[in-house]
Amino acid sequence: PTEQALKLAQEADLDLVEIAPQGRPPVAKLMDYGKFKYENAQKAREARRNQTNTVIKEMKLRPKIDAHDYETKKGHVVRFLRQGDKVKITIMFRGREQHRPELGFRLLQKLAEDVTELGFVESSPKQDGRNMTMVIGPHKKKAEAKAEVKAAKQEHAAALEARRNASVQRTSIPRSKPEREIGKMPKNKSHSGAGKRFRVTGSGKILREKAGKRHNLEKKSSKVTRRMTGTTEVAKADVPRAKKLLGL
Repeated sequence: PTEQALKLAQEADLDLVEIAPQGRPPVAKLMDYGKFKYENAQKAREARRNQTNTVIKEMKLRPKIDAHDYETKKGHVVRFLRQGDKVKITIMFRGREQHRPELGFRLLQKLAEDVTELGFVESSPKQDGRNMTMVIGPHKKKAEAKAEVKAAKQEHAAALEARRNASVQRTSIPRSKPEREIGKMPKNKSHSGAGKRFRVTGSGKILREKAGKRHNLEKKSSKVTRRMTGTTEVAKADVPRAKKLLGL
């Protein structure tokens, strides 16, 4: 029978795989062994991808914790529960605080009530040496929490993209300018300081004060001051700008 099975495997271009060697008679099967190994590896990989690893986060508190610090710690606990993780709350006692375990018990009860919408008390408060511990488990499974977090991120990204597109469209729309009245030229606005810096002569030339007047009056000699003070004609390249400032 073995020789016949091998002959059948060769004719079908398949492998002869022994499935139950302990059976009487042993059981064998004709198959593509390479494809069989590949499919099993794919199934194992998919199972590993879908399995959820239970992660226990830990948050440590003091019995006489400040209100602001308590809100911060509670925010971390809420974030862990939304992610589908368990949270171990540890109250640390020091010195005489060890004789007041009711302070830690009340604090744990208050925290459990504040997060009751997201989790439940999986392990009730118990004293462990100088510490008191409590475990809070999430209502939702890890996979569900991951899916919700992913959907929230995608929704947030879509909102940001829509807001960005709206701002781009708003800036790209040309603003309509009021039409000028026919037959009227727009009035040039004169600069308030231009009248002090420039002077127009009768022949139409534009004069300006020489540069560095204050510096010359304070630092230079009287001879240099007399030579460098006064007015000079504006350069031809600067005449259009000076006229615009003067409103001409």
